[in-house]
Amino acid sequence: MGAWLRHKLPDRVDVGGLLADERFVGEDGRPVREDDPYRPHTFVWFHRDLRDEVRVPGDIEVLHRDERLVVVDKPPFLATIPRGRHVAQSVVVRLRDELGLPELSPVHRLDRVTSGVLVLATERRWRGAYQGLFQRREVTKTYLALAGHDPGLELPVVVRNHIRKIAGELQAEVIPGAPVNAETLVELEDVRDGHGVYRLTPRTGRTHQLRLHLAGLGVPIVGDPLYPQVLDVAVDDFSTPLQLLAHELSFTDPVDGAPRQFTSRRALPLVAEPGAPPTTDLR
Repeated sequence: MGAWLRHKLPDRVDVGGLLADERFVGEDGRPVREDDPYRPHTFVWFHRDLRDEVRVPGDIEVLHRDERLVVVDKPPFLATIPRGRHVAQSVVVRLRDELGLPELSPVHRLDRVTSGVLVLATERRWRGAYQGLFQRREVTKTYLALAGHDPGLELPVVVRNHIRKIAGELQAEVIPGAPVNAETLVELEDVRDGHGVYRLTPRTGRTHQLRLHLAGLGVPIVGDPLYPQVLDVAVDDFSTPLQLLAHELSFTDPVDGAPRQFTSRRALPLVAEPGAPPTTDLR
């Protein structure tokens, strides 16, 4: 097993040290030994050491909680799930501990820099039913965004194009002429101090869809570090929230058939949470 673990995890973890500390365990909880015979078709578990993470400012406000669901109002800069450099500083890890729900998991995702309504299942047995709603596009989602205002832009408009996101690349891209896979209804709600407040109703859920669609209309979202151009922003710079809010989400509950509707208590413009550095100029 020691040789297999070194082959499986080259240069990623200190296999020898973890084996010596009995931190590799089987499904029965028994420590895996260096010289144990290789056992195919079994699971081996371990917790890797995590680098220190800067705490993301802001509380996760619980909007709703019942036997099956926890619905929260996510602050900006907090990842939905553990990923890459954001492990402890994620909604799932924080809330599993705070709420005492070890199986808590999201049924959809929000970008790390996006704020607003996020739905999670309390236990694994409920997750599939609610994830299916999002996969079948049976959830109505409404976002609000603060972005540039162009008086010549004719709204409302439905933006339809093909978005491609390549793993490892920061930006997604629009592929001209490719089959449509992304669609957003864009409406202007208000004009404030030269900026527009836009109501966005996505009919699909491509990565960075709303950010790309507004940038493509010539009105990029205020505070966006990726569109229309990539800005050099440190991962622990929480001073300038992206002005994109998952405002409202509604669906018919797949378990009991009841109507569900959840609305964020946040409002635009989003401001830096307490504990963040002073907010920079939002231009």
